[in-house]
Formats: sequence, structure tokens, C-alpha cells
Amino acid sequence: MATQEDVAAANLDRLNVNLQRVEALTERLIAAFARRNPANPTLNGPSQDLFARAALSAWAEAVENPGKIYEQQLEYWGKSVRHFMEAQQALLQGKAAEPMEEDEDPLAGDKRFANPLWKSNPYFRYIKQQYALNREALARTVSEMDDLCPTEQRRLNYFARQIADLMSPTNFLGTNPDALERAVETEGESLVRGLENLVADIEANNGELVVRLADEAAFELGGNIATAPGEVIYRNEMMELIQYAPSTEEVHATPIVLFPPWINKFYILDLKEQNSLIRWIVDQGYTLFVISWMNPDASHSELGMEDYVEKGYLKAIEIAKAVTGQKKVNAVGYCIAGTTLALTLSLLKKRGDKSIKSATFFTALTDFSEQGEFTPFLQNDFIDGIEAEVAAQGIMRAFILGRTMSFLRSNDLIYTPAIRSYMMGEAPPAFDLLYWNGDGANLPGRMAMQYLRGLCQRNEFAEGGFDLMGETLSVADVDVPLMAITCETDHIAAWRDCYRGVQKMGSKEKTFVVSESGHIAGIVNPPSKKKYGHYTNEDLSGSSEEWFQGATRNDGSWWPLWEAWIRKRSGKKTTARTPGSEEYPPICPAPGEYVRRKATEVS
Repeated sequence: MATQEDVAAANLDRLNVNLQRVEALTERLIAAFARRNPANPTLNGPSQDLFARAALSAWAEAVENPGKIYEQQLEYWGKSVRHFMEAQQALLQGKAAEPMEEDEDPLAGDKRFANPLWKSNPYFRYIKQQYALNREALARTVSEMDDLCPTEQRRLNYFARQIADLMSPTNFLGTNPDALERAVETEGESLVRGLENLVADIEANNGELVVRLADEAAFELGGNIATAPGEVIYRNEMMELIQYAPSTEEVHATPIVLFPPWINKFYILDLKEQNSLIRWIVDQGYTLFVISWMNPDASHSELGMEDYVEKGYLKAIEIAKAVTGQKKVNAVGYCIAGTTLALTLSLLKKRGDKSIKSATFFTALTDFSEQGEFTPFLQNDFIDGIEAEVAAQGIMRAFILGRTMSFLRSNDLIYTPAIRSYMMGEAPPAFDLLYWNGDGANLPGRMAMQYLRGLCQRNEFAEGGFDLMGETLSVADVDVPLMAITCETDHIAAWRDCYRGVQKMGSKEKTFVVSESGHIAGIVNPPSKKKYGHYTNEDLSGSSEEWFQGATRNDGSWWPLWEAWIRKRSGKKTTARTPGSEEYPPICPAPGEYVRRKATEVS
């Protein structure tokens, strides 16, 4: 039987081993940070002018209504002292804290505070109560600054929430009972593994701290994701064009050309067989072409929206027509690629080119008069910072855009994964959607500024005209039959904003659909899942609120609805086409080579 001395010796040995691992990891950490090429510092927060105006507003309120300020402060102090006394009494008596009713708990239902110790342990309960009180006080102070303009008020609310989320006690080891329990259970091993995860993430992102959301070793492009059979039949500096192999003996004559966003990779539409929109379209009897965009580096800094249109959209349409022998195609654009599809349709209208028979828009904004959740990042201080960043780097690096998107859902996409990985020492999950989410793309500097200044800030496409390729383009020029698929809880392209843009389009045939769920799940919603429904309403004459009030909810995916719609615009059946032609022979199998290029390899 082991003696106390044996146990102590074994513990000491484990401690020494862990200390050696920590020392080696610290050296790796220092080496990784040495490679860091940080973003322009103005992108780390709003200009000080915003906080200065907020401080002046708070001071003016204090001068004009001191009684209100005193009342609020006394209430805050009173609750703080009561929380402390309750915790002290429970500690002195050596008993659990008194149970709190759900309706009295401002953090009830918050998954971050699910551990029972947040309720039963006086120490953790006090910390939780005080955090909730501080968060409430900050939110109330900001909301009562009446003399700020709506944009400033919205920005201040956003950054106040970010501060509150950052300061959550769950984000710190000493005040996170889950992490402390795990450290005790594993004799500190979880903390060492957490440090290993932290160092690995920083090394993988050239010195930037980007939390891995998924186990990258669990996925292989063309192996267990992006496996739909097809061939790359064309390649230029902008894109690879994939034609997918047929799965039916006959196909509709008119091909479909699908343009995915170049902010992320196209394989969100082909993650696995069960939820692959690409496979599903092919299985319905269509010839499908999909763009795989290149991942730009500094040498592509001067590429603009016109290059994406000319060498991407127009070239893909030209090839699809040549390969299939058809005069027209049905086009689909997702997110920013849907916005650019609308630009392309306006350009083709100006040129008298009728190559596009119909257009489908997935969560695509064309009217940016409301900036939604991106309001904090679309003001001049941030856009000026991005302009300085791309001037120095040539590109808008993927981690900057990814960081911005993540902060819109910071608890889900930053803090919770960081806690799990760095404090708990857990490996990230083998989740294909999160793997895709972390596989970002850079943006050419010129294109990024055209999009941010001309479309997002000045809203030129919807108001006054957007100059491109020698033409002034307008959303009203879009006149082909169209269907717009939007998503009810989309925080990137809010459905109400998409609706406003569709209303301004000149098409006589418009179908507008709101799918349940968000920007990704609302689109990648296979019928077999029977998960999310969708709303339809043929009357687009009223406001978005009126449209929704008059809409009918339909069970299940919108995919069959869209297929029935596009079938009417796809011609008769013909013999299925194998990928490529004599003029455009296959180059390599899908998913191609461009999709494999990581943003960190080129930035």
C-alpha cells in the first residue's frame, strides 16, 4: 500500500512534468507572438469621440437631474451591500445560500451560469449577483443617454454589451466553478491542456488569437465534406468553375449557375450528403455549375467588384451556356454574391444581354439604408481603419472579418469556446459547420472598400446609382423573374432589409420567402430534416410588417417550393450531361484546388 510519502512524491513528479510542459509551451507562445502582424489599432474599438460624447451626456444628466443619479446610486449601493451581507452570513453559518426564485434571478436561463454552485455556494452566488447588478447598471446608464443620435445610441448599446460580456465572471479562472472543478479533478492537467490549445490556436493564426471552433483534423475536403462528384472545367485568377456530375438520366435544358459568397468557402452548400443543397439540386435533374472563388493575397489588392463581375459572373455564365448549348441560364447568388448578382443583372440590362432567365437570391442585401447589427462597424472610424489596414496589407484579412462576425454573437462564438478550450482543456468538437465557419477567406483591398463605401455606407445601388464598368447601376434595373429566400433570425442580412431591396427591383414576377432560423441554417435546410418551416405571401406591396402579418406559415423546407418555381423556367428534359466539353475539358475533380487554400497561408 502506498505511503503518504509515495503519494507526495508521485504528485511532485506530476507537478514537475507539468511545469516542464508549461515552460516549453511558454517558449512556443513567445515565438508565435513574434510572428504577429497586428491589425490596424483603430479596428480594436470605436473612436474616443463616441465615449467622450457619452461622458458629456452622462455629465449633463447628472447636472440637470442630480436626484435621479443619487437615487440610482443609492439603489446600487444598497443591493451591493445586501449581496455581501447575505454571502458573509451564509459563510459564517457554514450553509448554502438561500434559494433564489427564477423570476428574481436576472441570469436565469443563461447557460454560462448552469453550474449548481452559482446558486448554492455563497462565494459564487455573490459574484453572480454582483455581475448581474453591474451589467444592469451599465445597460440602464447607456439607455438613458437621451441626447445621443440614434446611431451613436445603437453603437454605445452594442459596446456596453460587449464590455458586460467580456467581464462575465465565467471568463476568469478564479470565478469559474466549472474550470476550477475540472482543474481539481485532473490535478491541473486541464489547465496545461488548455495552454496547449491556446498556443496551438495562436500558432495556427500567425500570432493572432482566434479561437478554434472545430477539430480541423476531423475533416478533409473531398474526403468527408465537399464530396459531391464533379469536375473543375475552368480556372482563372478569380475562380474555378465546377460542373457537377448528373445523378439522373435526364436533366432540364436550362442550367443553373450558383454564385456563393467569397467571404467564405462554397462548401457550406455541400458539407455532407444529408444536407448538401448541391447534391439535392443535381438529384432533381438539373445541370449545376458552382463557383469556387480564389483566396486572395496582397498581389490581388487592386481587384475590384468589376473583376468579380467580369471574370467571375460573366465568364461563368458564358461557359455554362457554351457547355450546355443553351442561350440562357438560371442564376443563384448567396449573401454578398447575391448582392453582386443584382449588380450583374443591372449591367446586363444596360447592355441588352438576356443571358439570365431567372434569378434566385439567398439572404442578399441590395438596399443598405438600414445597417442593422453592423451599425457599430459601418461608421467612418471603423471604415477609415479598414481603409488604412488594406492600404498597408493589400487585403482585408480573414481574421478581421471573422472577428467582427463573431463579436455579434460573442458568448456563443468567442467566450464559450475559449472557456471550453483554454480553461477546461477540452478539444474542439468535430462539427462540420463550425469547421467551415473557421475556414475564412481574405478580401481584395479595392473590392472591400468599394463594397463598404459605395454599397454599405452610401447605399448607391438603391439610391442614386452605383458606378461600375462604365455604367451607373440601379436595383430598379433588375427585371428578370426572381425568388428571394431570406431567414427569419438572420443577423447578417435581416429579412426586412432584404424585403425592402426586392420591393425596389423592377421585376414583374417576384416571390419572397422567409425561412425560419438564421443566415446558414435557414438556407441549408434539407426537406428530409423536417426541421424549419417557411413563410410565403404573394403581396409585396406593403411594408415588411404587413407582409409578415399576411404571410402563411408552411411546414418544412423551402427547397421544394423553389424547385417547383425554377422548374417552370428550366425548359424541357434532355440527356444528362457529363462535366466539361471539348472546349472546356475537366481540369481536376471537385471540390477543386482553390477551396483548399487557407487564408493564413496567403495573408
